[in-house]
Amino acid sequence: MIVLSVPKSGRTWLRTFLCAYFCKRGGHEFTLTPDRYGDRTIPRVIYSHDLFEHRTKGDLWDTIRGKYLVPAKELRRTTIVLLARDPRDVFVSLYLQMTRRDPGMRAEFGQRTISEMLRDQRFGIRSIVQTMNDWLDEFSGHRNFSLLQYESVRAAPAEQFRALLALLDETEPDMSIFQDALDFSEFGNMQKLEAAGVFDSKILQARDIRDPESFKVRRGKIGGYEDYLFAQDRQYAIYALRRLNPDFGYEANEHAAVASNRH
Repeated sequence: MIVLSVPKSGRTWLRTFLCAYFCKRGGHEFTLTPDRYGDRTIPRVIYSHDLFEHRTKGDLWDTIRGKYLVPAKELRRTTIVLLARDPRDVFVSLYLQMTRRDPGMRAEFGQRTISEMLRDQRFGIRSIVQTMNDWLDEFSGHRNFSLLQYESVRAAPAEQFRALLALLDETEPDMSIFQDALDFSEFGNMQKLEAAGVFDSKILQARDIRDPESFKVRRGKIGGYEDYLFAQDRQYAIYALRRLNPDFGYEANEHAAVASNRH
């Protein structure tokens, strides 16, 4: 399976659940890199920002050789899951990661306001919308393609995670292990574990435990962008959202978009 997403769309949550489930099922300690166990019963899952990183990272040579793109042969032979989230929430969370969590990005963008970054050619909301559209155009005809909406998972995590396991041929999960993985990956628990520094990966290590905005697991709030964007910025974001493919199920209006659960 390949999971594609714009950064800050919720893939760490998804990844934590899958790793918690399959590690426990195999009798292993939790890790975000279960392939290290060499356990062939644990399915291989690739997590990639693919096209978004292709457009925002690296130099010209990286772009020419497609450094950040998932190889075409991998895409042809496996299930593709596109994890989507309201681009406004994605943008705000990405901005906070860039300016509060990532030292390299903070040095480059730390002095730019959220209003300026919202309109940025590479990292702004229009770029996020365009990337989501391009992915849907490219993969919607793929025979093993699924669109998973972050908001739908938040509304019904047990239902959505069971459906995700089914895509990995885990159609009858051990419900005791399933519930443990669900509890382990619950936002509040992940925040506590991140603050305590118990994860074995830099992916889930707090940058500054005194600053909640620097956590990898930050809020996960649907519509949280409303707490950060001024009125004129929210209006700008609405205009950008109107260009988003309607098949994503998000409506461009003043309030938080809610996934339609059509997929």
